[in-house]
Amino acid sequence: MKILVTGSNGLLGQKLTQLIQQQEGFELIATARGKSAIPITKGSFYSLDICDPASVGSVFAEVKPDVVIHGAAMTMVDQCETDRDACWKSNVTAVEYIVKACEKINARLVHVSTDFIFDGSHGPLDENEKPAPVNFYGESKLTGEKVVMESSLDWCICRTVLVYGITSDMSRSNIVLWVKDSLEKGKTIQVVNDQFRTPTLAEDLAMGCFLAAKHKAKGIYNISGKDFMSPYDIAIKTAEFFNLDKSLIKPADSTTFKQPARRPLVTGFIIDKARKELGYEPHSFMEGVALLAQQVASVSVK
Repeated sequence: MKILVTGSNGLLGQKLTQLIQQQEGFELIATARGKSAIPITKGSFYSLDICDPASVGSVFAEVKPDVVIHGAAMTMVDQCETDRDACWKSNVTAVEYIVKACEKINARLVHVSTDFIFDGSHGPLDENEKPAPVNFYGESKLTGEKVVMESSLDWCICRTVLVYGITSDMSRSNIVLWVKDSLEKGKTIQVVNDQFRTPTLAEDLAMGCFLAAKHKAKGIYNISGKDFMSPYDIAIKTAEFFNLDKSLIKPADSTTFKQPARRPLVTGFIIDKARKELGYEPHSFMEGVALLAQQVASVSVK
């Protein structure tokens, strides 16, 4: 099976690139803007701008993948709120280009989406929950989902929540690294305690997307972690793991922070469907932090 990955230089994309290269019977085509951020030893890399229909069409026509895992997107929630044109171009118009290119070569599509399509009134949520976004990022991702659903493709949508992990060059932070770094420097931090998520290890999201491709899954699947936690819970658990001073962590509610985009308060996912139908089994949050710690240590040694 030939799998094309968009956004292969991003956090999810790097994990997918590493994972697919390890699988027998699968050929990787990694795509991203510019050059590949990590070595491709088994497969190929193509420079691709998802916002350029000519680029999308020509690469897809040349490599003719069996399935496309579309993980590239604009995900900075506040930036999406303030630069709506760029957000729409990346999260909706680009999806239209991807869908059209897939239809021309009869490729299947695994499309990555988000819990931010929901209003945050309750959770955890299953796949049948009715979307109602409270910010422009969520609106754009929901519209992207509709583009996929209304296509003639065999499609699968993998929704995820609060992804954490590290890229090869440590260029992207996340809540775990931010807490660790702040506490190591003796900084007092305020962390939200009235939002709830099921934080997702990037390796687990990559595995969920790969399993969806492998099993030719159709429909919507929740792909997230299994622990229902607030960011404050995450910070405390991180401090405990690294044996750092928990007293520096101060709880705060969402009204404390003034951000351009409103955040849904309670989401998180029920992942029973993915477990049963795809064999998806994520790490616990503490297992994820342990893996992250190993990776940070190995990068530091280099």
